[in-house]
Amino acid sequence: MQVSDFDYHLPPELIAQYPAPERTCARLLVLRRATGEIDHRQFPDLLEYLVPGDLLVLNETRVFPARLYGRRADTGGKLEVVLLYERQPGAWEALVQPGRRALPGVSILFGGGSLQAEVVERTAAGGRLLRFTPGDPGRFWEQLHALGETPLPPYIRRRAEQTDVERYQTVYARVTGSVAAPTAGLHFTQALLDQVRERGVQTAFVLLHVGIGTFRPIRVEDVEAHPMHEEFYRLGDAEAALINETRRRGGRIVAVGTTTVRVLESTAADDGSVSAGEGWTRLFIYPGCRFKIIDALVTNFHLPRSTLLMLVSALAGRDMVLHAYQEAVARRYRFFSYGDAMLII
Repeated sequence: MQVSDFDYHLPPELIAQYPAPERTCARLLVLRRATGEIDHRQFPDLLEYLVPGDLLVLNETRVFPARLYGRRADTGGKLEVVLLYERQPGAWEALVQPGRRALPGVSILFGGGSLQAEVVERTAAGGRLLRFTPGDPGRFWEQLHALGETPLPPYIRRRAEQTDVERYQTVYARVTGSVAAPTAGLHFTQALLDQVRERGVQTAFVLLHVGIGTFRPIRVEDVEAHPMHEEFYRLGDAEAALINETRRRGGRIVAVGTTTVRVLESTAADDGSVSAGEGWTRLFIYPGCRFKIIDALVTNFHLPRSTLLMLVSALAGRDMVLHAYQEAVARRYRFFSYGDAMLII
């Protein structure tokens, strides 16, 4: 299987640069796996496809202002930093651009020096390990929220704005740790979630902190040779019990977003049950993989040649998914993080 098998033509103007005026204003393409039939709806119409006994599972990760702009302490050269995750207190794995200015030993000043970090080493993935000046962790996060920006993905060709602080975040985001939003969830409001529950559909929350690997291009041609990035996940005891009970009584597991899929399938046993726990997952789902837990998926439209498009194709079939994407392009759907949504049932 070749990465080029998952390519498609996307006019650049269909890449959404801003969110819709309201969260629920997104369009919804509904793809039926059994027949390939496609419906074109609005996102609130999702309610019509849910039935009592279903379980809607969502990722409660919260995006933090991970993008920082700083200068080298010695030369004043500009550097852009995206924090990925904290390896240990005060030590962060990060992406730094331009990398040639971020050699080990270089000190970086942010906010005129109110926040400082030293480049400790290069990482195997091409990033940097940064060690911030020791201090009160609470003060660090206070400074990060004052100086950092919402880390919009690279296909959004603008700087983050104040509106992104709210809109590049789900309304149910609770646990800080992501450098990218679980974007399928951006379309939900609390009112819509209340309507979901009023229909007899339960909800459960899992956790997966989205890493920058989501946006990194695949650099191999053979799909199976791609080294999948790892991401931290957590599935609680009560949530695992609810998922297992739903499956025992024949209810559907409806995952909101590919990140939720990764949690559920990473914790799944061959008998179709899940186990509570936490850790780091490198699960790579592509056509040929067998799903053990999920029955339906709410997702956005994904980049050509991406691992996320491969995951969706594993659920509904490559040809069927690419046909749906062609129709979405023809009907001028909006693509990627701030774009429209898709329901695969």
